[in-house]
Amino acid sequence: MKLYKNYRKISTIMYRKIFKRIIFICVVFFIFSCETEESKPTEQNSGKLKVFFSHRVGNDSLRKDLMIYQNEAGNQYEVNEIKYFISDFILYPHNSNPISINKWKVIHYVDIDIPSTLIWDVYDKIPIGKYDSVSFIFGLTEFRNQSFMFVNPPEVNMFWPEILGGGYHYMMINGKWKTINNQIKAFNCHLGIGQIYSGTTTSTDSITGYVQNYFKVSLSTPELQILKSEITNLKLNMDVKSWFTTPNIYNHDIWGGDIMQKQDAMQAIKENGFDVFSLQ
Repeated sequence: MKLYKNYRKISTIMYRKIFKRIIFICVVFFIFSCETEESKPTEQNSGKLKVFFSHRVGNDSLRKDLMIYQNEAGNQYEVNEIKYFISDFILYPHNSNPISINKWKVIHYVDIDIPSTLIWDVYDKIPIGKYDSVSFIFGLTEFRNQSFMFVNPPEVNMFWPEILGGGYHYMMINGKWKTINNQIKAFNCHLGIGQIYSGTTTSTDSITGYVQNYFKVSLSTPELQILKSEITNLKLNMDVKSWFTTPNIYNHDIWGGDIMQKQDAMQAIKENGFDVFSLQ
């Protein structure tokens, strides 16, 4: 009898939890289903946005595979590949609430060798009006950066080793530089989740924690205006030189060719990212 009563008590508690969960789901569904058509962007009160990505070194357009560039540390270098993610793109209307775009596709991948990735045809309808600024995450937040969420190339090739934090690279800039001994060596300027090590080694057995190296970029857009039923073009420029310049003078001879396990080097690159992008 006692066992039966305990069983009934447990069953009652379980059913109450299930019932509360069903009620919660119904309430959430009701809230979303009650959104009025007037509150949704429509063809009559919205336009579209298209983002174009360009890459330069200083004032010049990027030219791949040529040892023609020099950074502030005096390193001669060339760029062979640039790949990166941006996510959580937000528009800030004049005197209104921020608008998150691409609600169903919040991550965009850019690869200078894949022309289709250099144009982001934003899915969402954007409310008409003037916009003062935009912001986005360079890389992926810990919430979005989930291992194995990409199953197809090219994005799947951006994976970050599980033992080093998992998820995906935020950025790969691959190239070569000329050392102080005039040797040509490859560099992999890769940004992703950093590691904290105990002791002085970078053995994966000594990892004690991880560092999220993504960062937020905010850019003023005083002339950005979304017009009714029209496509507004926005050009996002990356200055590769800035990754190696301010506030940290980045020296390939010091950091070497691979920085995936060098949080100090990734921190320097992350801090240099504040002025890498500009809008047109």
